[in-house]
Amino acid sequence: MTTAPALILDRVYEHEKNHAQEIFLTQPIGQGQVINYTWAETMDQSRRMAAYLTTLGLPRAARIAILSKNCAHFFMTELAIWMAGYTTVAIFPTEQADTVKFVLEHSEASLLFVGKLDEWHKQEPGVPAQLPRIAFPLAPSNSYDKWDDIISRTQPLAGDALREPTDLAMIIYTSGSTGQPKGAMHSFERITAAACGIIAQMDENLGSDRRHRMLSYLPLAHVFERAFVESAAFIHGRLQVFFAESLDTFVQDLQRARPTIFISVPRLWLKFQQGVFAKMPPKKLNLLLSIPVLGGIVKKKVLTGLGLDQVELAGSGSAPLPADLIRWYRRLGLNLVEGYAMTEDFAYSHSQTKDKNDPGTVGPPYPGVQVRISPEGEILIKSPGQMIGYYKRPDLDAQSFTSDGFFKTGDLGSRMSDGQLTITGRLKEQFKTSKGKYVAPAPIENRLNAHPMIELSMVSGSGFDKAYALVVLAEDLRPKMHLDEVRQQVQSELKGLLNQVNQQIADYEQLKMLVIAKDAWSIENGCLTPTMKIKRSRIEYSVQHQVDGWYSKVEAIIWA
Repeated sequence: MTTAPALILDRVYEHEKNHAQEIFLTQPIGQGQVINYTWAETMDQSRRMAAYLTTLGLPRAARIAILSKNCAHFFMTELAIWMAGYTTVAIFPTEQADTVKFVLEHSEASLLFVGKLDEWHKQEPGVPAQLPRIAFPLAPSNSYDKWDDIISRTQPLAGDALREPTDLAMIIYTSGSTGQPKGAMHSFERITAAACGIIAQMDENLGSDRRHRMLSYLPLAHVFERAFVESAAFIHGRLQVFFAESLDTFVQDLQRARPTIFISVPRLWLKFQQGVFAKMPPKKLNLLLSIPVLGGIVKKKVLTGLGLDQVELAGSGSAPLPADLIRWYRRLGLNLVEGYAMTEDFAYSHSQTKDKNDPGTVGPPYPGVQVRISPEGEILIKSPGQMIGYYKRPDLDAQSFTSDGFFKTGDLGSRMSDGQLTITGRLKEQFKTSKGKYVAPAPIENRLNAHPMIELSMVSGSGFDKAYALVVLAEDLRPKMHLDEVRQQVQSELKGLLNQVNQQIADYEQLKMLVIAKDAWSIENGCLTPTMKIKRSRIEYSVQHQVDGWYSKVEAIIWA
C-alpha cells in the first residue's frame, strides 16, 4: 500500500512540531512596533479559530471570505479555514463595493473576515447585511465579533485535521483587468504540487535547509503572493515572513525585513529604478559602475538604499519586464529572474534558472509543466498546479481548455531551442490598423517603459493608419510639469525615444506619436488592477473623445 503524498496542511503540522519556537510571522502594529509569532503561536491561534468555525454549523466545504491587506492574521485565518474543513475566498483589499458584493454573492460566502483596510467605509455597502463578520485586530473600527475575543474563549482544535487531496482549498478570483472576475478553483493536491515545485527550484538556486526572510506586500488575494510567499512559507517551514505596514512605511518595512528573497511586479521594479535615477542621473551612475573597486562600492550603496542588499534571489512576475531593466539590476549585482504564470496554474509555469535566464525571456518551464504553441501562436500550458475549473462556470471551462487538457493562456509567445519562452503579447490585445496589419502592444510598451522618464505606457490605435502610445511620466517629473525648461527637456527626450523605438520595430508597428497623459494611472482611479497591470479598455474609454484630435495634429509629442 502506497502512502499518500504529504499535502500543504501536513507540512504545516510538521513545522508546528519541528520549528515550534522559530519566528514565522512578523507583524508591524504602528509606531515602529512589531509582534513576532512563532510557529507554535501561529498554530495556537489558527487552531482556536478553527475550533470556533466548526461550531457555526456551516455546510461542508463552505466558502469563507477574507477581505484584508496582507497581515499575519490572513495566514492564520487561511489555516483555520482549512483545518475546519472549509474553502477560502480572498478579496482584493482595494476592490470597490460592487466587486466585493459580486464575489461574496457568487461564491456564496458564509462568513467574512475583515482585516486591515484603507477604505472599508466605501466597501462595507457591498457586504450583504445578513453576512456574519469577524474582525482582525488591525481592522477599522467596527462592532463585529473580534478575533482576540474569540481566541481567548475558545480551546484549540485538537489533533491534525486532514483534508482530501481533491478537496477545494481556495477559490481565487481574478483581479478583473477585463470584465467580471472569474473564480479559479484550486485543490489541496495542486496547490501543494505548485508550492513544492517553487521551493525545490528555490533550494536548487540557494541551497536547501536554509532560513530565509521575505516581505509580504503584494496582494495576498492574488495568486503570485499566495503561491510564492504564503504557500511557499507553509511548505518550506524556515521562511520568516515580514509584513508591510503601509505604503508610507514601505522603505522602513523593507529595511526591517532585509529579505533574502524578494518578489515584485514590473511597475515597482521600474519605480525603484526611477527612485535611484532621481538621486543620481543614469549617465553618472553608469560611469561610476564602470570604475573598478568604486563600482563595487556604488552597487552595494544602491542596493542598501533600496533595502535589497541581502537579497540572494529576486523575482518579477504578473506582467512583462523590460529586458534592459533586468540587465540594469543584474549589473548592480541583484540576482533578478523573471517568471511567467497565471491564476489558473497557481503561479507554476515558467521561471528563469541559473543557467537559462536570457533577458527578454521568462525562462524554461518548471519541472512537470508541459507547454506548446498553437498554430495561432497562443501559449498552451498543462501544469501540476492547474485549477480544477472556474467556479460555477462550466461554459468558461469548455472555452479555456483544449480537448487534451491544455489551458489556453491567451498569451502569444515563442520558444527557444533550450525551452526558454518569450512572451510577445496578448491575443486579445492585438489590434488592426487601417492598413490591415495587426499590432501587439506589449513588446512596444516594454521598450517605452525602459526609459527613465516613463512610468507606464499603453499602445493603441485600432482603425487608424498608425498606432500611438499614451504615456504616464515618472513620479519625480510629474510635479515639475509647470516648468518650461522641464517640459522642453521631456519633449526633446521623448522625441528621441519615439525615433529610437520606431527604428527597432516593424514599419507597420511604428508609432505616429507619444501622448503624455494628464493624470497618473492608479488602482484608485480604476486604470490599474490590484497587481498594477493597466486596464487597457478603461484607459482607452477615458480618452476616446480626444483621439481624433491627437491624430489631426502634426506634432510627435502631444500633451493630453
